[in-house]
Amino acid sequence: MTPSSFFISAPLLRTSARQLGAALVGIACLLSASVQAQTGNYPQKPIKLIVPLAAGSAVDNAARIVMQKVARNMGTAIAIENQAGAAGLIGADRVAKSAPDGYTLGGFNDSIMTMLPNLQAKMPWDIQKDFEPISLVATVEWGVVVPADSAIRTAADLIAAAKKSPGQLNYGSGGNGSPQHIAMALFASQAGVQLTHVPYKGGAPANQDLIGGQVDIFLAPFGKSYEELQKQGKIKILAMLNSERLESVKAYPAISESKSLKNFTFNIWTGYFVKKDTPEAIVQVIHKTITDSLSDPAVRSGLEANSQLVAKPLSLQAVDKAYADGTAQFRAIAKSINLQPQ
Repeated sequence: MTPSSFFISAPLLRTSARQLGAALVGIACLLSASVQAQTGNYPQKPIKLIVPLAAGSAVDNAARIVMQKVARNMGTAIAIENQAGAAGLIGADRVAKSAPDGYTLGGFNDSIMTMLPNLQAKMPWDIQKDFEPISLVATVEWGVVVPADSAIRTAADLIAAAKKSPGQLNYGSGGNGSPQHIAMALFASQAGVQLTHVPYKGGAPANQDLIGGQVDIFLAPFGKSYEELQKQGKIKILAMLNSERLESVKAYPAISESKSLKNFTFNIWTGYFVKKDTPEAIVQVIHKTITDSLSDPAVRSGLEANSQLVAKPLSLQAVDKAYADGTAQFRAIAKSINLQPQ
């Protein structure tokens, strides 16, 4: 059998190329139509971002910085609504019960999404069934703060005073399960001391009572406002809860510089979520817009001015894993300090 040959003549090749080009255009149009069908040209109306913490909180500050850029990039208005209470449970519940259409976002921290579910015996929502993680935004850096007239001047002084008078020193927090509660309980456990927890309805009133001398210790989401309070002689910043001094706050020791707490660090993340079952195409639009916005120098500098470090860009799958890992990590922390659901 003689070998056969298959030739494409130039005219046929040109015709095939034209046909292929037309087919590719057709496929692209179909894909575009499919995406539009899923997104409905999203967004077509203003978006709400629910922040379940008080105005001026770290999550709120981040939202006001990031969402300005996101709104411009999306070409729509974004209204930030603060609904504080129950350490974030109430505001998060609004997102859990919202329509899965991408028009209601939640601006949360890991206190709300990984800590509270392990501290509350009864939850109004389910972290796995009701929420879809969109993006990690930043990590919040924390400082240990005492009243200006306190005899405590360093983290070592704090530990020594607590050991001398077990249970006599107290610390204020934003509520049971709040970052201040978790971090200070872990601090006390690792330092081998007893501290009394005084929960408030949000961090702002706890901070005010610290300034007024009604609270001995407060864990503050560090920013320029606290530096100003120190300059005004209203508070003292003992240490930052980091493994090394941060570039933006080099004047303040890292907690690891204390001999008793060399391996102790603590920070929290802020991130954005939507209602579970929001169409994947809309989730992708929100994720990409937020990721692009976080690369803007003005956004980065604004977050850093509030001692929040921009999170590393992550895929949706990686965001989901980071969220799951954080939940597992907190379960281990809760067990190590014997925190029980209430």
